[in-house]
Amino acid sequence: MDFELTAEQRAFADTARQFAAHELAPHAARWDRESIFPKDVIAKAGPLGFCGLYAPESIGGLALPRLDATLVFEALAEADPSTAAFFTIHNMAAWMLGTWGTPAVRARWGEELTSGRRLASYCLTEPGAGSDAAALATRAERRPDGYLLNGGKAFISGAGATDVLIVMARTGGPGAGGISAFVVPADAPGVGYGINETKMGWHSQPTRAVTFDDVHIPADHLLGQEGEGFRIAMKGLDGGRINIATCSVGAAQGAFDAARRYLHEREQFGQPLATLQALQFRLADMATELVAARQMVHLAASKLDAGSPDASAYCAMAKRFATDAGFQVCNDALQLHGGYGYLNAFPMERLVRDTRVHQILEGTNEIMRVIIARKLLEGDADIR
Repeated sequence: MDFELTAEQRAFADTARQFAAHELAPHAARWDRESIFPKDVIAKAGPLGFCGLYAPESIGGLALPRLDATLVFEALAEADPSTAAFFTIHNMAAWMLGTWGTPAVRARWGEELTSGRRLASYCLTEPGAGSDAAALATRAERRPDGYLLNGGKAFISGAGATDVLIVMARTGGPGAGGISAFVVPADAPGVGYGINETKMGWHSQPTRAVTFDDVHIPADHLLGQEGEGFRIAMKGLDGGRINIATCSVGAAQGAFDAARRYLHEREQFGQPLATLQALQFRLADMATELVAARQMVHLAASKLDAGSPDASAYCAMAKRFATDAGFQVCNDALQLHGGYGYLNAFPMERLVRDTRVHQILEGTNEIMRVIIARKLLEGDADIR
């Protein structure tokens, strides 16, 4: 296996890092403090391709491999994991619309999304269906001219500030086979939004409940076929797990770099902190965990790109390991900053808050263990 990145991959990562340095890093603390959703900055990323990294070329996407997309997301997350995480959600929604949408839907929304002129949210989770997504209750009843949507979703990133919703709803009986996927204009009559939730982190993107009260959905807004929704959702979640793992790696890299600089700058007992062996060992462990997490994410992305039958297991492994390791590296970086790390003036406390939710969303890390164990015991995963 070749672990070296190509010149093109490095160029993508460098472009993303420069964008993050100029457009995200100077403002991330203020967006966090004032709960500002930077739609204008996200739109600036559209011409660079960052709003349609792996969306099909037919809707203006770059159709990049997932491995290449991780390089961009990691670079963005080094400066601002909260905003970077929304980029990943928007990219997943755009990919779904471009891959399974009808010609009419792709023509209406495709290039609007990949250009960043319009933004999308992904609506799967419900108040009573979190880890058990197949138990969702939101229902789309067939009508002569389309569907009538009723129900509600919870914890939807960007809700109330985005333009398109990718909604999973039940069109058939119980279980995964009764679920279908739809494109719903965010301002359609009958769509309602709750308050912007007060959260521990991820302050630069709103999180709201979404309700559907007799929302009419045209028939051509169905993604794929009836009953394919859960399969589409799970395909999205494999990539989503890599994406959020990548955001953890990026945040950890940003925290690690800050801690390393601080150890050289800060003196105690008449010498730089960098000369103290105990702190050197802490930094060495952080670097090791960071490199291991990154390589696991790259391996999982490569499996997904290759269509490997055990890709889902590796995506779950990468998500479980990288989000745990990424949070720990950020927490250790805060510790190395001492009391200053706890202050809002330093980015450490924001990085710790922002990465904590990564262990919960896109499937909790406990559910990741269930997926991994099931695949191993059924013989569907090869760890050699």
